[in-house]
Amino acid sequence: MSSRDVVLARVRRALADVPRGQRTAGPGDPPVVRDYHRVHGSRTTAQTVDLLAENLADYRAIVHRSDPEGLPALIRRLLAERGARTVLAPPGLEAAWLAAVTSADFGVTLVEDRASDTPHELDAVDSVVTGCAVAVAETGTLVLDAGPDQGRRRITLVPDHHICVVRVPDQVVGSVPEALERLAPGRPQTWISGPSATSDIELDRVEGVHGPRTLEVILLTEQGAVH
Repeated sequence: MSSRDVVLARVRRALADVPRGQRTAGPGDPPVVRDYHRVHGSRTTAQTVDLLAENLADYRAIVHRSDPEGLPALIRRLLAERGARTVLAPPGLEAAWLAAVTSADFGVTLVEDRASDTPHELDAVDSVVTGCAVAVAETGTLVLDAGPDQGRRRITLVPDHHICVVRVPDQVVGSVPEALERLAPGRPQTWISGPSATSDIELDRVEGVHGPRTLEVILLTEQGAVH
């Protein structure tokens, strides 16, 4: 039996007591059983973080690991390797993360996240550094919800280089259902699985079409926090 057959069989069983032609649930209908798997398999926290790193890399994101002490120097190194001269940072990003970037000897200009910025102005920004709302291990997905350390959606959709810091293990979950429980549905959300990419009919992959060409993810671990 194919996966398609399994899914259709479940749909038929779920609709067995619904009169033909009725498309919406009535007030007297029995509640829908939601006993599907919330997460696949059993993993320790460390295994979940490792799975996240593996799937991020599988989507061609560049994964780094750091502790709070080494984070400023790591961000500085990543920006220097890109030759970034302008860096956009949301107002709620921890100032300590950019301490090594804002020093006078580095020569990088910090750009504010302004509502008046045009796509052309954002396209001129070399790199953007943000936090995230939650990261999904099973799918290698980062979710941004325009929080203070993430800024407006467009700042992570236009500049060509995005550095995203994920707090480990607090912001890492195993599955999409677990992620949805943490997110407010009324907030703007951006779900990111690797750098922006698309393929034509011949499967030639092109990156940077509708978002950053390069996505770097820093898994920020407090000492002794992952087991």
